[in-house]
Amino acid sequence: MDDRHMAEIVRLLESELENRALPIVSRLADEKRDPFEILISTLLSLRTKDEVTEAAAERLFALAATPEEMIGLSSEEIRRAIYPVGFYRNKAETILHVCRELIDRFHSRVPDTLDALLTLKGVGRKTANLVVALGFGGAGLCVDTHVHRISNRLGYVRTKTPEETEFALRAKLPAEYWLRYNTLLVAFGRNTCRPISPLCSGCPVADYCDRTGVKISR
Repeated sequence: MDDRHMAEIVRLLESELENRALPIVSRLADEKRDPFEILISTLLSLRTKDEVTEAAAERLFALAATPEEMIGLSSEEIRRAIYPVGFYRNKAETILHVCRELIDRFHSRVPDTLDALLTLKGVGRKTANLVVALGFGGAGLCVDTHVHRISNRLGYVRTKTPEETEFALRAKLPAEYWLRYNTLLVAFGRNTCRPISPLCSGCPVADYCDRTGVKISR
């Protein structure tokens, strides 16, 4: 694709998003920009469908809405609240560990930098970037499987891993798009630009897409 078309692609995807449900973490950020809730919800969302994540987050935050309240819960209580999110047993332990770290090292506040967030056990680049972007409106550029796949399919980058994609996007994607890029591409990837047999015939950005790697489409 011609890199100059990215502004039009973003505009078209914004229009498309008006008729789609926001990803759960993006919706939380729009409703109430609470970095702690965004951090915990993102941890819950890994390898889990949005509807499951949303229900689990509601149950968990009804029990505990701060790091101090969270460590007052047992692992079993957290597991019961978040079930059936993927890897719920491991996630319960991660949540407790992260909350203790927030209390001990960050005065119970979620740090607002990528480097500090990455020191928390269980927090990877995807989670850290999402918290920086959606929790603080900072220079986070969250790359998940949707962002990685679609950025390459468009022909905007040519990378092999999400981490490579993040750094490639940081080098060329205008910073004004970073905050919304993940939200736009996740919604687009779930509804139109699917991993297998994407809906190219109804795609709003088909005219700008290289369709890299697409063998079958609808």
